[in-house]
Amino acid sequence: MSAWLSHHSYALALALKRLVRTPFSSLLSIAVIGIALSLPAGGYMLLGNLQTFSGHISGAPQLSLFLALDAGQDEAAQIGSRLKQHPQVASFQFIPKDSALQQLKQGSSLADVVDSLAQNPLPDAFVINAKNTTPEALESLRAEMQKWPKAEYVQLDSTWARRLDALLSLGQLAVLMLAALLSFALVTVTFNTIRLQILTRRDEIEVSKLIGATNGFIRRPFLYFGAIQGMAGGVAAWLIIALGIYLINGALADLALLYAFDFRLHHLSSEDSMSLLLFSTWLGWLGAWLSVASHLWQIEPR
Repeated sequence: MSAWLSHHSYALALALKRLVRTPFSSLLSIAVIGIALSLPAGGYMLLGNLQTFSGHISGAPQLSLFLALDAGQDEAAQIGSRLKQHPQVASFQFIPKDSALQQLKQGSSLADVVDSLAQNPLPDAFVINAKNTTPEALESLRAEMQKWPKAEYVQLDSTWARRLDALLSLGQLAVLMLAALLSFALVTVTFNTIRLQILTRRDEIEVSKLIGATNGFIRRPFLYFGAIQGMAGGVAAWLIIALGIYLINGALADLALLYAFDFRLHHLSSEDSMSLLLFSTWLGWLGAWLSVASHLWQIEPR
């Protein structure tokens, strides 16, 4: 056990020395990895914030049933009775047209316009909460209510929310494709970095093999180097995203004041942040392993 720890401690220390000996190239590689990882990670963070925002403002899907303008109290009572007995209706609220007009008058700057109207242009309406909120069930219920007598129009209020969810799903697919392409590019960057190290240390590797060093002993520092470089790139990506959130939230604060809503971007969660670091470390290790596996066997003592 002590020998295993000694070998790995030596490999880790050697990898750190190699990283420090070439600070400019190391920082450049870490910056490239950080920028590349920040693009899909930032897209994932942005989509998560948009999903949270859409969930807060959309709420449970509702149906709005607007009666014809010539519908009387008897017709409205009949529809209310049908809604009360309907097995797919969880609850409903009746909004008389007089109350709707009063709310319009109080909630807007059109009080003078409303007072000048000869008659109330708004219909009586029902706001309905369905038991089954799947898109198919809601569409079926909307189509059924549309055929009821004196039902002028039935609106499904969550249509825009479903469209937004569809766009977010498309965005998630785009982020996954971008992450896959950039991950391949980062593996290639680490692959070439380790390949150059192996070529510049060819004589050192040959001497190590002559005195009995195993391939595993020689391979270990390169793997640690790739993993450390990948992890540092993950930290750089996290910092880039944090800086971007700070700058964007400053602009969002001014926008929120204009539209009277509170919306701020939130950083990656602790689980997502840890996943980013582990994934970047694994990418660095994978690139190093592929490079060592491809080139180390070609070097044999002469």
